[in-house]
Amino acid sequence: MSLLRPATFDPEALRSFVLGVELNSFALAAARLCRSTSAVSAQLKKLEQQAGVVVLRKAGRGLQLTEEGELLMAYARRLLALNDEAFSALSGLGLAGSVRLGLQEDFGETLLPALLGQFSRAHPQVQVAARIGRNAEMVQAIRQGELDLALCWQGEESSRFADPLAALPLYWIGRDSEQLAQWLESGAALPLLVFDAPCLMRSRAIDALDSAGIPWRIAFTSGSLNGIWSAARAGLGITLRSAFGLPPALQRLEHPGLPAVNALGIALHQNVTLSDPAVSRLREILLTQLALILPVAVATTGSPAR
Repeated sequence: MSLLRPATFDPEALRSFVLGVELNSFALAAARLCRSTSAVSAQLKKLEQQAGVVVLRKAGRGLQLTEEGELLMAYARRLLALNDEAFSALSGLGLAGSVRLGLQEDFGETLLPALLGQFSRAHPQVQVAARIGRNAEMVQAIRQGELDLALCWQGEESSRFADPLAALPLYWIGRDSEQLAQWLESGAALPLLVFDAPCLMRSRAIDALDSAGIPWRIAFTSGSLNGIWSAARAGLGITLRSAFGLPPALQRLEHPGLPAVNALGIALHQNVTLSDPAVSRLREILLTQLALILPVAVATTGSPAR
């Protein structure tokens, strides 16, 4: 009696599929995966042949998941996560020790759960201490040897070992566009929601409005990002941030009266060269998580806030 060969999906094709959908561009996915666009197209065709169903359909100038594609997407994410976790566990078998990680508040809620989950499952003997804080606080902790790694915005503060990663677009963010239009068209001072000084985005927002000749006032200050989001949801004003962790009740605001603001870089700081295997492993997983959401190209300027 002959045995049937079990059907299996090509993991690389699944990775291209998932990344292309998440980036809303298979050209960007091809660049991120260091493949040609035609190679990714061939993988998608192979994936549909293996699945025996159509997983993507044309929608305007782009592609949209079919019902079968949505189902495959859910399984593909789980398969890839398990694959990456198994690889991570085997490559760091027996890893022990401790790692101290710092994240600027914008990145905490977005990155920390997946990062800690993947790392702790793969390396249960490694103790991780995570700290969420402001830029200056994180860089100072690196300098003083209180943290091993810290993901921060690129500002005037730096450390001896800092790797620039990418530049992220900044957006004017608020509750709704109608309220913004009323503020701008009335000629009244635009209410700003900002961190306590010193703050990179506070300075950028004020400089941009001053250069555009738009009157402004500080309507709300907070020591936490959650405080700023709460004030924005209450309609107290607008803020300048990246899209990391943007709450569902808020939106990117667009208005011809708002000035453009250049993108802001992010950097991964470390307090010493990476000789500790546990620190090196966490850094590797962190960069893998970031690769799913960062722009493909590192740039000094980016999509302007409007």
